[in-house]
Amino acid sequence: MAVSRRTMLLAGGAVVAGGVAIPTGRHLTWGGRDFTRADYNPDYPDAPAGEESWMNWSGVERATPQAINLPVSEDELSALIAGTNGRVRPFGSGHSFSGLVPSEGMMVDVSRLTGMKSIDAETGVAVFGAGTRLFQMATELAGVGRALPNLPDIDVQTLAGSFSTATHGTGETLTALHDHILGFRMVTANGDILDVTPESDADLFAAGRVSLGALGVMTQYMLRTVPAFNLRRTVWVERIETLMERAEDLAQQHRNFEFYYFPHTGYAAGISHDLHEGPITGKGETEDDSTLEELKALRNTVGWSPWLRRKIIGAALPKGVVEDVSDNSYKLLATTRPIKFNEMEYHLPRANGLKGLREVIAKLEQRKDVFFPMEVRLIAPDDAWLSPFNNGPSMSIAIHAAVDEPYDYFFSDIEPLHRANGGRPHWGKHHSLGRDELAALYPKFGDFMTLRREMDPAGKFLNPHLAKLFGEPFDA
Repeated sequence: MAVSRRTMLLAGGAVVAGGVAIPTGRHLTWGGRDFTRADYNPDYPDAPAGEESWMNWSGVERATPQAINLPVSEDELSALIAGTNGRVRPFGSGHSFSGLVPSEGMMVDVSRLTGMKSIDAETGVAVFGAGTRLFQMATELAGVGRALPNLPDIDVQTLAGSFSTATHGTGETLTALHDHILGFRMVTANGDILDVTPESDADLFAAGRVSLGALGVMTQYMLRTVPAFNLRRTVWVERIETLMERAEDLAQQHRNFEFYYFPHTGYAAGISHDLHEGPITGKGETEDDSTLEELKALRNTVGWSPWLRRKIIGAALPKGVVEDVSDNSYKLLATTRPIKFNEMEYHLPRANGLKGLREVIAKLEQRKDVFFPMEVRLIAPDDAWLSPFNNGPSMSIAIHAAVDEPYDYFFSDIEPLHRANGGRPHWGKHHSLGRDELAALYPKFGDFMTLRREMDPAGKFLNPHLAKLFGEPFDA
């Protein structure tokens, strides 16, 4: 959703010129604030001699493992895992915000296990290496006239990372990505290579589709695909209250529907995608990054006055339809995000979704420093054991903070609201839940823990975060 910086500044100037009195003291005090959090560090951690250095995309998860290995084959990966008695954690793009990856033992990068291995021309069943990035998978499928039914909004994750954390797109009839898995190959803690399908091992298949990397290291996926298709995307701006009133109807009317709310503005951007036949326009250029810069600049300048901030943005934002384009599905559904952030995302039962959203908006707007848009999406249910969506239709609410700014309020202010509304956290996003809370949310959580212990009795694939999730002792 694009907002011209010139439009923003002109609107702001018009409001100020129109007689708005700005208390000089308050303005100067606010303008002198430093919004950077005290522990922010954009640099990789210093590794002791003989060790490696790693951090995730946002820089909050960091490690200095004894080794980072990049196996070029499944057999090499098997030998690496079988040959160590220490801890092992796999990683891909590092896009998870939670502590799933860090290890002080061995970390293995599966990005060499990549690309389309085969595709059945009749059934459309495709086999990909687990280290394949989403954008590579989508373009390779498009090259043979196929696609996944849906994609998330960011395309840099590996298949293993996406599936293992229940990454999803939006659409009330569309399931998360892992629901398109027909089978997978994995390397176990003792180095065995397993082919897993619902027929070969129903429990391991149900657990392994969303595994958190706790059962073994994935090497290959067999996926159900559909014929390639084009979409028409429409983006429009309207008041958040009217959009929420229409949200249920819009979800039924459109194949994909989501919306972004701009805190302290009263306005939201609705986004719909529908099947498109005929010529395409191409997706055009996006100005999302400049929009974020403008929202941040407005916060920095007049954030001390919620009324003035809302007045300026209300004058600057275009209203009604701001984008109407068509293109191949993967080009419209997923993008690369160059601006980094931290994120908390909870999936609420659909019946509590809008109630929970209103509570989150009210709580967020008690903070004058918030400016990053909130994202709201819809997801259909599936039956994977640790799928956040196996309890029925869900509404996903994601909040963000700039990569260098505080996000502690995610836990103190917002997470309790989600929990009160029956929410389940995205496995790859910030959350504070442990075994007891998760066991109460997931009927199959105990079964997953039992299976994990059977497959990895020594805890080779554990790290501190996973030990907390499963209530296991951990001695690094």
